[in-house]
Amino acid sequence: DEPPGPVGDGIAVISMACRFPGGADDPEALWQLLAEGRDAVTDVPPGRWNTDGLHDPDPEAAGTAYSLRGGYLTGIDRFDAPFFGISPREAEAMDPQQRLLLQTAWETVERAGIVPGTLDGSATGVYVGLYDSGYLAAAGLDRLDGHVGTGSASSVASGRIAYSLGLQGPAVTVDTACSSSLVALHLAARALADGTCDLALAGGATLLVTPRGHVEFSRLRGLSPSGRCSPFSADADGVVWAEGCGLVLLKRLADARRDGDRVLAVIKGSAVNQDGRSQGLSAPSGPAQERVLRAALDAAGLRPGDLDHVETHGTGTRLGDPIEGRALARVVGPDRPAGRPRATGAPKSQPGH
Repeated sequence: DEPPGPVGDGIAVISMACRFPGGADDPEALWQLLAEGRDAVTDVPPGRWNTDGLHDPDPEAAGTAYSLRGGYLTGIDRFDAPFFGISPREAEAMDPQQRLLLQTAWETVERAGIVPGTLDGSATGVYVGLYDSGYLAAAGLDRLDGHVGTGSASSVASGRIAYSLGLQGPAVTVDTACSSSLVALHLAARALADGTCDLALAGGATLLVTPRGHVEFSRLRGLSPSGRCSPFSADADGVVWAEGCGLVLLKRLADARRDGDRVLAVIKGSAVNQDGRSQGLSAPSGPAQERVLRAALDAAGLRPGDLDHVETHGTGTRLGDPIEGRALARVVGPDRPAGRPRATGAPKSQPGH
């Protein structure tokens, strides 16, 4: 066997599964949502939080939010615990993000035409991007029954998938805020390229199980008062929080071709960096974004002129979008042929951020 090459040789996406707002419960439905331009932002689903006294249009009102709209999933309380060999008591203590990831991971493997049980003992990795949802964070000491600790631990989100499927590759959970899933994907691709694993699940999940994100960003005046996410638009007035889960199954491209897998996409290169100092802890840096874009292009062996479409962060904020847009323009804009514009997209405009 030849040793695995660099990421630039190609990492294949051979399967994907997802749950996103607007009924986008599989990749086909997500594409349909985006193609039709449907707005998936709604009011808070009944029974999600106690919204009494939570809404106040005054951004200075403590403990409230001036908008509660978001991209919400339905049925996050539904989970087939016996299917995964989990007791009802343990399932209740599990962060719904863990439940959602477990279900989506199983579906991702099945959609690749793989019987999940055949991966038991394999060198398959799990790389998950996740943030602390706050589930059971206020639980009293008398509720700590041995399941709450594992049920709320971010580290267990990836570990539980590996445990349930019997996977023996790396199991890693990362939290780099908005970039968590992409950083997970970057790490998974690197692990495949260097031979650490032969197959890898990568992606992430976010659920709004408490209203703290809405309340916190109301104090920062970063939440959209209109309840509309408008990336790169003159109407952009802030972020709209949303829920979702997405996972892909990755394999070295040469191995996927050898095994006759359906290749949905190819990762040619990726890069990760940090902004360093900027005008504030949560403010992006244009020069840093330019550097990471150039590093990703170099890793993929591409030139800026090779790109015809760029999917962006595109939060819909008046601070972040111009910085991101200018960084893209500086990297991929110069010397672009007339009549061949480079398209820029941000799916957040429909399901939210």
